[in-house]
Amino acid sequence: MTGELRVGMAGLGTVGGGVAKVLLTQKRSLEWRAARGIAITAVSARERDKDRGIQLSNVPFEADPLALAERGDVDVVVELIGGEEGVARALVEQALRAKKHVVTANKALLARHGATLAALAERNGVSLKFEAAVCGGIPIVKSLREGLIAYDVSAVRGILNGTCNFILTQMESTGRPFAEVLAEAQRLGYAEADPTLDIGGGDTAHKLALLASLAFGTVPDLDGVATTGIDKISPADIAFAGEFGYRIKLLGIARCTANGIEQLVNPAMVKTGTPLADVESSFNAVSADAGEAGTFFFQGRGAGRGPTTSAVIADLVDVARGAFGPPFGRPAAELKPPQREPAEARMSAYYLRFQVLDVPGVMAEISRHLANEMVSIESMIQRGRAPGEPVAIVMITHESQHVAVVRALKAIAASDKVFETPCMIPMEAA
Repeated sequence: MTGELRVGMAGLGTVGGGVAKVLLTQKRSLEWRAARGIAITAVSARERDKDRGIQLSNVPFEADPLALAERGDVDVVVELIGGEEGVARALVEQALRAKKHVVTANKALLARHGATLAALAERNGVSLKFEAAVCGGIPIVKSLREGLIAYDVSAVRGILNGTCNFILTQMESTGRPFAEVLAEAQRLGYAEADPTLDIGGGDTAHKLALLASLAFGTVPDLDGVATTGIDKISPADIAFAGEFGYRIKLLGIARCTANGIEQLVNPAMVKTGTPLADVESSFNAVSADAGEAGTFFFQGRGAGRGPTTSAVIADLVDVARGAFGPPFGRPAAELKPPQREPAEARMSAYYLRFQVLDVPGVMAEISRHLANEMVSIESMIQRGRAPGEPVAIVMITHESQHVAVVRALKAIAASDKVFETPCMIPMEAA
């Protein structure tokens, strides 16, 4: 490749400002790695004159981000606007049609439209790079797409959202309730003013859909991700988990099974001392089971200016070096339609917590409903007696059919001796 790689940037927020700063201040270092220069030739942002701590006054400004796709002095568009529709989608599509490479951190866009955009990039002979869309600075996209390819990847599991991991870690260390720790996370900047996408599991689901596509060669299937957030986790659940030798983590799990592909986002009990259990604070981690090559574990900061900037810059260097290829590791036309594992095939052991009235017969009633659904108990904790008062009954089941456990809990919840919706958390081996 000859000549500078000319970059048009859409979005100059936290990450965009970080990318621009690196491109402006580390030109020589990047040139060594890319074997050519990389220069910003146009930018677009909501506010033209905002102080971003970098000098961009001599760079052409476009009020309309879509204009970047039509400029003759732009080879690659960096899309850092966000959102699965609207301007972000229009810009990426227009840039690819104009035969311009695209680098994006937009996980929502790719989880919903990734296969279509990959096909568009391939038809026009340009690249679509998205390392920054999953786990910030952890190079998991490149690893699944280019590194772990000798053998089939059978599963990926990970802590994909730093906000949730921070909240659960703080709840564990301080014993404070969810709402209080969430408010702290918002004050510290770990959580958004509207944290729904994080704590509800949606952010993790976007990332998991991309990881599953890369791992299994399927079309990203966001609608196939069964998603549960962390807002119902209590300090009591975290404390009981510790007594059983587990920690609670919000996991994204994608597995290839005999019945299809299972994609889950949910709080899970992870055995203390295993790599995923030991991930603290706002860090992310991913474990990939790569057949005969073994299990690989990746850990690092998953969000924020530094890690995400690093991932965007790495993609730009790849583009500058001519490192193209199918965005999802195989041609878009060969991405398989996802075959979802039927819900009735899902099996796991479960942690169950019941808040019940301490009266004779309550344990027998719970046991009867579980037995009716062929759910057997492996271990149980019941704190002292408090006749006539609410008490917790906590148990771990043997591996059971998911839908059977759900049916049993529905029947148990209907009892006038049960004070709140029973808590159900799957056990994860590692």
